[in-house]
Amino acid sequence: MAADPAHDLAHLDRVWANAEQIAGDPLDRPVLLAACYLHDLVNLPKDSPDRAAASTRAAEAAAPILRDLGLDAPRIRATQHAIAAHSFSAGLTPETQEARILRDADRLDALGAIGIARCFSVSGALNRRLYDPADPFARHRDLDDKAHALDHFRTKLLALPGRMLTVRGRALAQTRAARMVVFLNDLGDEIGVPLPSNWTVT
Repeated sequence: MAADPAHDLAHLDRVWANAEQIAGDPLDRPVLLAACYLHDLVNLPKDSPDRAAASTRAAEAAAPILRDLGLDAPRIRATQHAIAAHSFSAGLTPETQEARILRDADRLDALGAIGIARCFSVSGALNRRLYDPADPFARHRDLDDKAHALDHFRTKLLALPGRMLTVRGRALAQTRAARMVVFLNDLGDEIGVPLPSNWTVT
């Protein structure tokens, strides 16, 4: 993970801080803490064909660490479930409050000012263009976030608030996504292309 600034130790610290903001009682704090810090234990590139399996592999790799930390079998299983279910690409349903909080906390780090920084960091590492100069906001073309970083805001990031699983997570996500819209408006002003009205928080 050290080579990926979007999924480094600072990311894990932010996810835990987000989880603390979201969390309420009752919940199993040791499970949530362990899941936050081990959720990216196996981190595959965004363009890897095995990307959807990364969270399951991370859950499997976490087991011996969790045992060494002294967690009992039920807590290990709960932590593994939260790790496996956090991923957008895995398509698994979080079945516990800890798993729901982790998913929201991780997705919250994809929003706001840090989300903007992470989006362009990942896109740069994958050699994707900042935007399509001929049609930056995809008014007359299909969105393609595998080619243009800016398209990722519309294809995924601005939709994250509506996909949050906790009330507090949704409120925080709405606030952060609104900051991203301000950025997009400013970007549109600078490149001389107004932001379309459908680039909104959903």
